[in-house]
This record gives sequence, structure tokens and C-alpha cells, in this order.
Amino acid sequence: MKRISQLNAIALTAALLPAAGFCAETAAAHPGKHPAHWTYSGVTGPAKWASVDEKFGTCAMGQTQSPIDIRTTDVQSAALPAISFDYKPAPLKIVDNGHTVQVNIAPGSSITVGDKRYELLQFHFHKPSEERVNGKAYPLVAHLVHKSEDGKLAVVAVLMDKGARLPLIQAVFDNLPKAKEQEASVAGIGIDLNALLPENRAYYSFAGSLTTPPCSEGVSWFVLKTPVQVSAEQIARFGHVYAMNARPVQPLNGRVIQVSQ
Repeated sequence: MKRISQLNAIALTAALLPAAGFCAETAAAHPGKHPAHWTYSGVTGPAKWASVDEKFGTCAMGQTQSPIDIRTTDVQSAALPAISFDYKPAPLKIVDNGHTVQVNIAPGSSITVGDKRYELLQFHFHKPSEERVNGKAYPLVAHLVHKSEDGKLAVVAVLMDKGARLPLIQAVFDNLPKAKEQEASVAGIGIDLNALLPENRAYYSFAGSLTTPPCSEGVSWFVLKTPVQVSAEQIARFGHVYAMNARPVQPLNGRVIQVSQ
């Protein structure tokens, strides 16, 4: 069991490397080597991920898989610590990794939850939102991926609903790379992720996994309750690149979902 835990920790760290050409939620653990091909539909879609590569077995056999449908009638209210966001302005470094649009973040931004600090590595998008609330999917979601000093992963999910235009999202979508799997640094453009966060930072918390292969578990999920607004044009702009890149919701298998007060 100890050996399995060590291997899972290695897979988690490798899967979240914020380098150009590597999806933050894939099994790309070997520089210069492409991971097994997986998609969001058909014979290499979510239902078949475990058969695409032997390393993806957790996608079928895992017991704490993400995403989930958050049913508010079953959520437990708890005295959870507030998420302390310490995000710094950063240059825009963007990559279309073949599965999503991802923005890699320079060191220095972090969150702290209780006594644990997580460094922000990158954020990326899914259409529609992978997380559902009472069965509802939102048009978009941003996943902000963090890693602690001891290698633990935490993802903050920011749900996005149709409404007003969000300037930060516009800055990203206006500078989408022309080529896939090549990080592009956009001269003169910086981003401040504080502009992506809603004023109300209450959140749902649960144990989960990466939502893409290898579906490694042991990931702490924090889904902000309050969605932010993005325009119909911004949703459509992402949709031109990825019409659908969301994994279906997974069974809870007895997991407890808590909500901060």
C-alpha cells in the first residue's frame, strides 16, 4: 500500500506540471513523449479512458473521482476556514494543450486554507462546467490548479454564468495561440486573477481527483458557490476552440460534501 501511495503522489505531481505541451490534468510524465491519445467523445472518450492506457485505470476503478453533482440538500454546513487568496499580477503565458486553453502562472501566487499553503500553477477552462449544482451545468468553469510544498494538489473551481463581459477572460481569449502545444508569452499583457474571483468566496469542499487522465485521486476541491459572469460572446469564443471538453459527473460513493458558512 505504501508503494501505491508513492506512485500515486508521483503521478499527481507529474500530471500537474505547468509546462508548454503538457496538459495539467494528463499523464504526461515523460518530457518529449506524447501521452496516450484520449478525447471527450467516441472510442477514446471518458467511458473508455481506462482502456486507452493502462496508466489510466483509476479513471474506471477510482472511488473519489471528479467532477461531481453537488446536491445542496445533501451538503453539510461546516466551520471551514476561509480560503485566503494571495494572487499577484503575472505575465500572460498561454497554451492550447490539445484539451483546453491553459494559462501558466509564474511563481508567487498562492492560496492558504487553514494552515496549508498551495502555490498556484495554472488555470484552464472546461465547457460546459464539469461541476454541476443540483444537476445544473454552467456554460464555463475555470479550474485554478495549486500544489502544496509537500506535493498535495488543490483545485479552486470558479463557475461562469452568462451575463456581463469579463475583461480578464477577454484578455485570455483575445490571445489564443495559433499553434497547439506551444506556450505563447504575450508581450505587454498581464493578468490579475483576483479579477476572476467573486466577492463572496464561500465554497463547497470535497475529496476528488483530476478530471482528466490519469484521474489521480487525493485532490482537494474547492468549488466557489457564487458564479462570475462572462458574456455570450466570450462563451462562444471558447466554444469555437473547444465545443465540449467536460467529463461527465462521477458517483459520490459515500463522500461528504461540506459547505463553508
